[in-house]
Amino acid sequence: MFARCSAACAETVARRYLRAAAVYTHPAAPSNFTPTANQARTPPHTNIMFRSRISHLARTMGRMNRPSPMARKYASHELLQGAMPTPVKLVIAFGATTAFFMWAAKQLDKKPVVAEITEEDYNQMVQQTKSKYKKAAFGPNEVSVIFVLGGPGAGKGTQCEKLVNEYGFVHLSAGDLLREEQSRPNSQYGKLIADCIKAGDIVPQEVTIGLLKNAMKESVAKGKTRFLIDGFPRKMDQALKFEEDVAVSKFTLFFECPEEVMLKRLLKRGETSGRTDDNIESIRKRFVTFIETSMPVVDYFETQDRVVVVDCKQDPDVVYDNVKDALHARGIHLKQ
Repeated sequence: MFARCSAACAETVARRYLRAAAVYTHPAAPSNFTPTANQARTPPHTNIMFRSRISHLARTMGRMNRPSPMARKYASHELLQGAMPTPVKLVIAFGATTAFFMWAAKQLDKKPVVAEITEEDYNQMVQQTKSKYKKAAFGPNEVSVIFVLGGPGAGKGTQCEKLVNEYGFVHLSAGDLLREEQSRPNSQYGKLIADCIKAGDIVPQEVTIGLLKNAMKESVAKGKTRFLIDGFPRKMDQALKFEEDVAVSKFTLFFECPEEVMLKRLLKRGETSGRTDDNIESIRKRFVTFIETSMPVVDYFETQDRVVVVDCKQDPDVVYDNVKDALHARGIHLKQ
C-alpha cells in the first residue's frame, strides 16, 4: 500500500512540474504541428525521487514527442533545493557531529602513553640520525679508532705506550694536544686552554676535536690508520660530535680504578711532572668532573656494547695482559 501511494504521489508531482515545463499547442496549428519546447534554461529545483518519473512521463505523454530542455533538467538536476533541511535539523546534525568528535577525543586521551623520552634522549636520537647521513672525515674502513677513558691517574698513558709498540697504534692524547697548543707561540686558543686546565674545566669541544682531526690526517697521510685516543671524549656532546665529523669508534677501553689509588699516583707524578694540574685542588675537581660528565659517555657506549672494562688497580703488567685479551676478543691483533 505504501509503495502504491508513493508511486501515485510521485506521478502527481511529476505531472505538475511537467506542466510547468511542457510546451503547448497553438489552437490554429495543424494536426502535424510539433510543439515548440519551453526554452527556459534554469528549471525550478526538484526532489531527486521525482526525476526519473518526470523523465518517463515527458516521453509518454501524448502532448509531447520528446522532453523539453526544462523537462530534461528536471530529470537530471543535481541539487536538492526542494528538500533543504530545516534549521532544527541543522542544529540537531551539528550537535550530533560535535558530540561524536568530543567522544572520539576522550577515547584517544584514555589510551596509555607508549613511551616517554627526555629532551636529552631526543637530542641524542636526532644526532644519531644525522650522523647516518652526514659523511665523516674518515670512513669505517679507513681508520680504526679506540677511545681510552678512565679517571685521572688510572694509568691510561702507561697502557697506551705499550699498545703503540706492539700493535702499531698512534697514541693521541687529548690532554697532550691541548698542552702543545697552549704552549705554541701565537696560539689562538692558548689562553682559553690554560684557563680551563687550571680550573679543572673541559675545553670547548670545537678546539679539542679540531686538534684531533688534524693529528689524524697527518698520521693517515703517513699510512698509519690505527688510533688510540686517550682522555677523550669527556662529554656526551664531544662523543656525538666526533663520531659525526671525524670517525666512528670501534669501542671504548675503560680503565676502572678506585679514587684513592688514582690520587696517590697523581700526587707522586706531580713531584716530577711539572704539570700545573697535578695538585690536590685540581685533582679533586678533575675527579668530580669525570664522574659528572665522562661517566655518562661510558654508560652511553655500554648500551651499544662498545665498552671494554679493565681493572687498573693491579700491577701495570697484569693490566696490560687484560687489555691485550680484550683487544683480541674484539678482533684487534698484533701488528705484522
